[in-house]
Amino acid sequence: MPKVAIILVDGFEEVEAVAPIDVLRRAGVEVLIVGLSREPVASARGIKILPELSIDEVNLEEIDMVVLPGGAEGVENLKKDKRVEALVKALKDKDKYVSAICAAPTALASFGVLEGKKATVYPSLKEEIKPAVFVDDKVVEDGRVITSQGPGTALLFALKLAEKLAGKDKAREVAQRMLIDW
Repeated sequence: MPKVAIILVDGFEEVEAVAPIDVLRRAGVEVLIVGLSREPVASARGIKILPELSIDEVNLEEIDMVVLPGGAEGVENLKKDKRVEALVKALKDKDKYVSAICAAPTALASFGVLEGKKATVYPSLKEEIKPAVFVDDKVVEDGRVITSQGPGTALLFALKLAEKLAGKDKAREVAQRMLIDW
């Protein structure tokens, strides 16, 4: 069974975290909710989620994908944590999936993951993902890097992640059951 680590830090965008967790689990993917510690993580609007493990407990060999939700404060917290950077770079080096939504592609850019890639981001931040080539689409896939634009694209983003890990038929089945045109 594929395994995904979704990294939550204080200030994360709720929809961009919970939509991928929900859709991927519906698709039969094992999702690990990872915090910087095991303490509750407060979202941008004060909703607290309890991580299942800390980033220090993640076994890189078992992870097929990392997901970075957005949220302005959350992304700044992602960028500041060297463990997050190391995890993202290690997965990229192992040719595993690296994904981010909303402002979080700017973290991928700061980690050096977007060089030579097509990517998207919350539109007002398009200059902050250089040297990537900004593509104004809801979800952009370039090799093993998948990016998306914001809260309103979270379900489409999640379905693309499910497609990559569980197959197109499974993603289509999940979309149909959730009443999503996909």
